[in-house]
Amino acid sequence: MNKKYYHTKESVEEYIQLTKDVNGQQIIDRLKCFLPEGSTLLELGSGPGTDWKSLNEWYVVTGSDYSLEFIHHLQTRFPEGTFIQLNAITLGTEKTFNAIYSNKVLHHLTDEELKTSIKRQWEILEPDGFICHSFWKGEGSETFKGMLVNYHDEQKLKALFEEYFNLITIHPYQEFEEDDSLYLIAEKR
Repeated sequence: MNKKYYHTKESVEEYIQLTKDVNGQQIIDRLKCFLPEGSTLLELGSGPGTDWKSLNEWYVVTGSDYSLEFIHHLQTRFPEGTFIQLNAITLGTEKTFNAIYSNKVLHHLTDEELKTSIKRQWEILEPDGFICHSFWKGEGSETFKGMLVNYHDEQKLKALFEEYFNLITIHPYQEFEEDDSLYLIAEKR
């Protein structure tokens, strides 16, 4: 993975422009069916803060990003928010949460890195905690702007998550093209 792309002011500004019309509201609305209002939630890869803002209206959200440039952007845009620098693989925090959410973040991980992240997510979730993640749907992987994009299908996601989580739903949806994406909601075993 190109760890430098999200780490320059220019690339962060470019990414904010590229994603200005993208949000995870339909996924967040689905999560609300399972996770009660006021629950604690860790967002992985808060990026521009679009989903953080929506999640924070309903939950007590800790935003995170691996990029210090994004952390600075988030702290400037939402001075009342809580944001931490966090690696999505190792999740180096001692805090625990009722839920963990990400929107098109974990696809930057190899399958082995994702397995490590899934186990760590399980460790920092409260009993009966939930996860909600979205992925690009497809097979294989490619490089975009020097970063890994690892595609997933329903079977691959089941195989990766089922050891630690009871899968509630894996559902296709459209971000740009019909059924180009999947979201997963699951409960801690």
